[in-house]
Amino acid sequence: MDSPAAVRFPLGRQSSYAALDKLANDDDIHDNHHHHHHHHNHNDDQRLPLIELTDGSSDGGLEPDEEVHGDDDEIEIPASVKLMFAAHEGDLEGIKELVEDFDADVNYTDMDNRTPLHVAACQGYVEAVDLLIKMNAHVDPKDRWGSTPLADAIYYKNHEVVKLLEDHGAKPPMAPMHVKNARDVPEYEIDPQEIDFSNSANINKGTFLRASWRGIEVAVKKLGDEVFSDEELLRAFRDELSLLQRIRHPNVVQFLGAVTQHTPMMIVTEFLPKGDLREFLKSKGALKPRTAVRYALDIARGMSYLHEIKPLPIIHCDLEPSNILRDDSGHLKVADFGVSKLLKVSKGVKEDRPVSYEETSCRYMAPELFRNEDYDTKVDVFSFALILQEMIEGYPPFASKGAKDAQEAYAANERPPFKASAKLYAHRLKELIEVCWNEDPTKRPTFREIILKLDHIYNSVGRRRRWIKVRPLKCFQRNESSLGSSSYAM
Repeated sequence: MDSPAAVRFPLGRQSSYAALDKLANDDDIHDNHHHHHHHHNHNDDQRLPLIELTDGSSDGGLEPDEEVHGDDDEIEIPASVKLMFAAHEGDLEGIKELVEDFDADVNYTDMDNRTPLHVAACQGYVEAVDLLIKMNAHVDPKDRWGSTPLADAIYYKNHEVVKLLEDHGAKPPMAPMHVKNARDVPEYEIDPQEIDFSNSANINKGTFLRASWRGIEVAVKKLGDEVFSDEELLRAFRDELSLLQRIRHPNVVQFLGAVTQHTPMMIVTEFLPKGDLREFLKSKGALKPRTAVRYALDIARGMSYLHEIKPLPIIHCDLEPSNILRDDSGHLKVADFGVSKLLKVSKGVKEDRPVSYEETSCRYMAPELFRNEDYDTKVDVFSFALILQEMIEGYPPFASKGAKDAQEAYAANERPPFKASAKLYAHRLKELIEVCWNEDPTKRPTFREIILKLDHIYNSVGRRRRWIKVRPLKCFQRNESSLGSSSYAM
């Protein structure tokens, strides 16, 4: 039987799990692939002819005896790879001929462990799926991302293919948190078939995908199964979700539900079209002190709520401008908390490197977190101080240093310099920032204390501005003796 060297089949609809990943972050897939498949690198060049083959032909398929001639090399496409093309085109004659006459392997797997059945199921070709099964294709093979032909057909809403595969015994992939009894399905459970990714786009560098659910736009975070190989993590995640379900606060992004009974598992939250604070600061630069303090109050109120949740506080651990979103009314909401910490812990283990070197959040991370010491809610207060200073200064903390160098500076008790005019830090705003990033976490205030101080600062900044505006009014100068109704009547 023909068993060619592995190539990747790049045409048409890709694996449903990979499609989510790809939308989220094209680079991630490449990195993961590079990470897991060092020995396949020499095959990367072989992918190119596969794409070129379809450019010059009417249907993307090839006659079994055709060859492609390059300038120097002669590349013959193996029958099993041609079978992937035939499955992609729904070409029944081609499938039959390749398997029966040219010994193509009906269970051929490409570099990503995708089979002809995966390809036909993605494209929605009922007859091609039926034919492949009759020719002894395995019904439930898993690709590199863990997706089966049935999972792909469900994702792409190819309902007839779904029914056909189920009739032949295909089983929906079992989620690690799957419950047998319908009564045990959690209240927050969302049916993945209700989530529509057809107009999907990545938000915020790929952590979340934009999708629609029950007529509203939502943000969806896809979770890899490998995160939940450990029972303890799974239990923590289950507790976390039931906690997220109870969270209601105007400065915290609203959790809408999760997919836990199917894979891939997903978390669904409200979608905020105005984007995140990082993008906003990039376009606006330094904010006026009054705006910065108002935004700081929004962040502090959201964080105070999370920290005071009983029985245990939710510690964000990744508070930074890209995890703070703007709503339609111009207020800020804290996002990507709770679950993000669990995911980071597991990723740290999986990738066998410290969690702290993630380029973005590393710049805002408290030194005790970076040093893998015990930590508490005060790590978020440290990050908050850096964000508040950034809003006044107009650029990220230690902007000229790399994230790792910034971390080492914090550990050496250096802090970003105050370069903006002292009057922008009036009313003890500078002192508040300094106490929030104190090296000793016990000396940093709680968010409840921070709110009291910010409220006072906000009112002071506001009063002064109103007085300056009022002074030049002519009626005040002309008729100082009667500031009552007569002066306004003039």
